[in-house]
Amino acid sequence: MAQPSPSYTVALHLEVPASQKAVTTLVDTASATGAIVNGVDVADTDGDTLIVDLTADTRDSKHRGELVEALKQLDGVIVHNVGDSTFLAHVGGKVEVTPRTPIHNRRDLARVYTPGVARVCKAIHDHPERARQLTIKKNTVAVVTDGTAVLGLGDIGPEAAMPVMEGKAVLFKQFGDVDAWPVALDTKDPEEIIKIVKAIAPAYGGINLEDIAAPKCFDIEARLREELDIPVFHDDQHGTAIVTLAALINALKVVGKKIEDVRIVLSGVGAAGSAIAKLLMAHGATDIVGYGRSGALNSEHTEGMNEHRKWLAENTNPRHVSGTLKEGLKGADVFIGVSSGNLLEPKDLAVMNENAIVFAMANPTPEVDPVGAADYAAVVATGRSDFPNQINNVLAFPGLFRGLLDTGITEISVELLRAAATGIAGVIADEELSPVYIIPGAFDKRVAAAVAKAVRKFATV
Repeated sequence: MAQPSPSYTVALHLEVPASQKAVTTLVDTASATGAIVNGVDVADTDGDTLIVDLTADTRDSKHRGELVEALKQLDGVIVHNVGDSTFLAHVGGKVEVTPRTPIHNRRDLARVYTPGVARVCKAIHDHPERARQLTIKKNTVAVVTDGTAVLGLGDIGPEAAMPVMEGKAVLFKQFGDVDAWPVALDTKDPEEIIKIVKAIAPAYGGINLEDIAAPKCFDIEARLREELDIPVFHDDQHGTAIVTLAALINALKVVGKKIEDVRIVLSGVGAAGSAIAKLLMAHGATDIVGYGRSGALNSEHTEGMNEHRKWLAENTNPRHVSGTLKEGLKGADVFIGVSSGNLLEPKDLAVMNENAIVFAMANPTPEVDPVGAADYAAVVATGRSDFPNQINNVLAFPGLFRGLLDTGITEISVELLRAAATGIAGVIADEELSPVYIIPGAFDKRVAAAVAKAVRKFATV
């Protein structure tokens, strides 16, 4: 059963009898349903009754309803309002524009706007490269999506994708001090997406492609990288690959194995899986077997594959393994999942080699239960924040773009991605590593600086 989480925090506005017992009963009843009570605050009183605000984490919407009904059954308790803290956090959106140059008087106005601004416009016209210093281009990234591959929700469209894009913008700012703006496009046509991004590019110092379905995401990124003079980064591919490699570097240290010696099973061969395989191979991996819905990718059976999946089939699986994912686990040292939840039972991992590493990163439900997996694997990581070793893209993209914007680097090479990964891994000293601490936490302030520093080394002198 899923555990209560902040994703389903309920805020209840209640009227209760003015007694210690009544308030205590509220907490006991809420806890009895499995909810985790975060706070009980008295908002008002008229002597006989109290107005109480109670917040609690629940498992899901059904659990929230059960909690509300249980409280309604208590003597003297009236539920006035049921609020969803997650929805409240999104009211009006999560980002806003604030001026960096305040205007207090006419002198300020003359410099920030007319007539002084005309001088700056002419300077950029005469020397276009100065736009990087004299406009928001210096520190601004466009977060571009068509809404076709949003989280685990799939093709939900550009409007429904906006909360994710806004969240991404917030993370850019908080962790990398990079200004980012959501750009949700009402088209699924790759050529139109490329055309639109090229048209808006003059305002931005970089493009972060987000939640665009495979295989078109590969071609869109490749074309934009070729045709634009600013960095283009598809986070679902390369951000995931960076943090996966970072975690694997340290996990291998914990179990005393080398990347060139281990057998790696990769569940999921879409955008993230393809990028992970390529980056791990660039870092020395020699034995990766990728698994899609129909089983192991194999160079002997590539008919009907798109060119990207065909490349994987032809460049991985050196032993020509066939069969199902469960069968492929036999003798594997590493399992990496970027696919879907509950594909495996913990006992399926028993056939892996000793000191196995399991990265079950499907969200919100991992490919295998992390608690059960720990009975069979030496190191277990997920994409979730409520288990140890969270493999989270927020460790990569803020610092990566911080370094790119600071230096003006436009080419995001495989070696740059590897450097970013080793930068993340290096935040944890070897003597600090343990099976439950192979990757820094999302709020570790050292991470973005380490990634930015690694990226800056690729600037031309």
